[in-house]
Amino acid sequence: MDSSETRQDPPDGRDRGVATPQQEVSDPAAKPVRRSFTAEYRARVLAEYEAAPHGEKAAVLRREGLYQSQVAEWAAARDALAAGRDYSRQANRASANPTKKNAEADRLRRENDRLKRELATSQAVVEIMGKLQGLLEQISESTGTAGESRPR
Repeated sequence: MDSSETRQDPPDGRDRGVATPQQEVSDPAAKPVRRSFTAEYRARVLAEYEAAPHGEKAAVLRREGLYQSQVAEWAAARDALAAGRDYSRQANRASANPTKKNAEADRLRRENDRLKRELATSQAVVEIMGKLQGLLEQISESTGTAGESRPR
């Protein structure tokens, strides 16, 4: 781009893909960096969010680029620490607290294991019966009674 040319983006604010010198240096597929927030920032945003009237809470979240779940997590951590409890995000995970869904999955796993054992036993029986039939045919051939059937 010449210095005399001006770059114009569409009116909706989206970039047309024309790289500026700063953009050419950065990797377009760079791994995004997770944001981290200081305790002071969290406390300030949490106080502002809780003080906002009913219709204004979403505006605070949009302005700060946050989700309601983040603010709720910050509030839970603050309340737990104020009550003298240790706050752990891991304690809220489904795997840490078994539910009906987990109990049902465990029951189905046990049933699946039982059915696998039964199948293995049945396959072993069929294999043994096949070997027994082959052995009986060999015995009958050696005694000369092959193909003859005796009435019972």
